[in-house]
Amino acid sequence: MHDIRTIGVLGTGIMGGPMAARLARAGWPLKVWNRSREKAMALADAGDVTLVCEPHAAATDVDALIVMLSSGPVCNEILLGEHGALTAMRPGSLLLVMSSIPVGTARQQAGAARRHDIAYLDAPVSGGERGAIEGNLAIMVGGGASAFARAESLLGVLGSPVHVGPEGCGQLAKLANQLIVANGIATVAEALLLAERGGADPARVCEALQGGFADSTILRVHGQRMLEGYHEPGGPAKWQSKDTRTAMAFADSLALELPVSRLVDRLFNELVEHGDGNLDHSALIRELRRINRLPVEG
Repeated sequence: MHDIRTIGVLGTGIMGGPMAARLARAGWPLKVWNRSREKAMALADAGDVTLVCEPHAAATDVDALIVMLSSGPVCNEILLGEHGALTAMRPGSLLLVMSSIPVGTARQQAGAARRHDIAYLDAPVSGGERGAIEGNLAIMVGGGASAFARAESLLGVLGSPVHVGPEGCGQLAKLANQLIVANGIATVAEALLLAERGGADPARVCEALQGGFADSTILRVHGQRMLEGYHEPGGPAKWQSKDTRTAMAFADSLALELPVSRLVDRLFNELVEHGDGNLDHSALIRELRRINRLPVEG
């Protein structure tokens, strides 16, 4: 565990909860805060876990603070400011922001951490709730090489960490991931809808494609969800929409046109606007059904 003996955790929702449980079961004492205390209480039997009432308390006297909150503005609200959690961290400790936030926000947070003599990593994840439970998340890490070396054994309990560059590059890798996921979901949804309306059995088409160049986790996992109409969230559509909007804003800052991704971003935004934001992102097929004036549940 190197120099990390105690960990604070801010955020124990769909992803943060099982991630914290894995760390506790691996032997790290945790100090945990969540805005909804009921979610944090589920960790009581995971190991040496102390529930605290304020983010400031979770950040006090720990070697590393993990942040798994919903968005960049929420992370900044909790971390920064006169009484933010960052001010409670001791010099020389390590801040790991594992939320999906804008690249610029990560770089801003890294600068604030440096002013407090705190090492910073932005380390967003991919793999959904199942990956968090099973400890096989893809973890994209931005920050200094020495900070990554300190955190690598901790992150290895949660999945497969890869150092991709300086501060902000973890979020940049996550944006690339989210575009691939979002565009893949849209393409699978269109393909299955085409098969269905053309008279083929979409389930058999999905089966026939496996093992070929069109095969993917998205085809097998999300394609099955689309076929079954099962959209309990592993990754809610509203967070997918947040990430595609963030990616488009960053592309705009680079004067970069990404026409396919921009169209998919619009589809996810419309899915959320139609009230499906709390469904799994595979529910994008519902939006395609609406566009084609088909029964939403097929």
